[in-house]
Amino acid sequence: MSTVGQVTPGAPPGTTTDAKAKDAGRVAFASFVGTALEWYDYFLFGTASAIVFNRLYFTTLNPTAATLAAFATFGVGFAARPIGALVFGWLGDRMGRKPALLITVIMIGIATGLIGLLPGYATIGIAAPLLLVFLRLVQGIAVGGEWGGAITLAVEHAPPEKRGWYAALPQVGSPVGTLLSSGAFALVLLLPSESFDSWGWRLPFLMAFPLMGIAVYIRRKVEESPLFDEMLEQNEQAKVPALDIFRQAWGRLLIAMASATLGVGGFYMLTTFMISYGADTLGMPRSLMVNGTLVAAVVQIVVIIAVGRAADRLGAGRVTLWGGLLSAAFAFPLFWLVETENPVVVVLAMATGIGVLSVAYAVSGALLAELFPARLRYTGVALSYNLAGALTGFLPFLATALLAAGGGASWPAALLLVALSLITALGGFLGGRMRVEDKSPTG
Repeated sequence: MSTVGQVTPGAPPGTTTDAKAKDAGRVAFASFVGTALEWYDYFLFGTASAIVFNRLYFTTLNPTAATLAAFATFGVGFAARPIGALVFGWLGDRMGRKPALLITVIMIGIATGLIGLLPGYATIGIAAPLLLVFLRLVQGIAVGGEWGGAITLAVEHAPPEKRGWYAALPQVGSPVGTLLSSGAFALVLLLPSESFDSWGWRLPFLMAFPLMGIAVYIRRKVEESPLFDEMLEQNEQAKVPALDIFRQAWGRLLIAMASATLGVGGFYMLTTFMISYGADTLGMPRSLMVNGTLVAAVVQIVVIIAVGRAADRLGAGRVTLWGGLLSAAFAFPLFWLVETENPVVVVLAMATGIGVLSVAYAVSGALLAELFPARLRYTGVALSYNLAGALTGFLPFLATALLAAGGGASWPAALLLVALSLITALGGFLGGRMRVEDKSPTG
């Protein structure tokens, strides 16, 4: 029998399956746009840490120490993300998903734009790196609340049988953000060195202001989560969601963190660290390494879309398990290929590495959302993802330090990637067996 115009059970009178699907699509698109902006802003800092901040904001240090300091500043944003998860998780689970997402996109847009206006060390001295750290903290707090809210809103608007697919759409925002940020830097790197150092590198950061306006406009038109509206009517919100998670669902939190580890830490190992390793250790052109991330971002988009479509049929836990195992198997070959210093091989290696780890990343949102009931979901998803980020955000710093201690040998970095991959595989194995169905607002 045809389902065109069919009324969806449990939906308000007059709501059809087609209308609900269109609404879910609009919400997923809005989540994607906001997430793409958030990651564009956030990833700019990672690229700039490798090729700008070490030279313009930590100029009193030797080159290796300056790179370490820049990566440490980069890692500060990850340390701040759990704070954002707690603050915006509380707001999202108590007051609504939509207002929390509007605030986060405004915060990170302003912080990123201000980095583009920040004078360097030569102009204002020690205040320059201190202000850079402060703005990175603001970025981290905002991103800490963004991703979990975008996933939660997309999942709760989606038809139950298509949650894996709709949860994958905000994930596409990550490679699009990478593509935009790497593309912006690839363009300004075409400028003469003097122009790039004085003003060219600032242009990608200043673009955050108009992009923020677009994201806010789109997100304002999104409807609140129907599950949250139902919880609000029945007064079923958790008073302090984080406390309930630590008391009642700490095991789920640990499993969720494990499953998200590769998508966060592994990604920065293959982008931020790899750019620095290729340019500073192997002596390849920075533009080549940045262009490698551009190709990798395109591959990542394709992988996320393909895997997202299969997630509902295969199960997010199973996909995460196999994605983690594949990434572990490819870790050492990836570094060996980069060390050939052949430009084509290097770009293909980076693209393949990102593509492989994106298998697990594509379903990370779906898996995390399935691990927590609706009344704790925003906080649970945000907190687990960002605690994983806080624990792995300093990996470029650690890998660089190990690289220096080992005389430039890449095996410690490859071993770190193997460890991350196996942790995520374990998280997928356990998480797939602990899903929660939304039978009521209380989960």
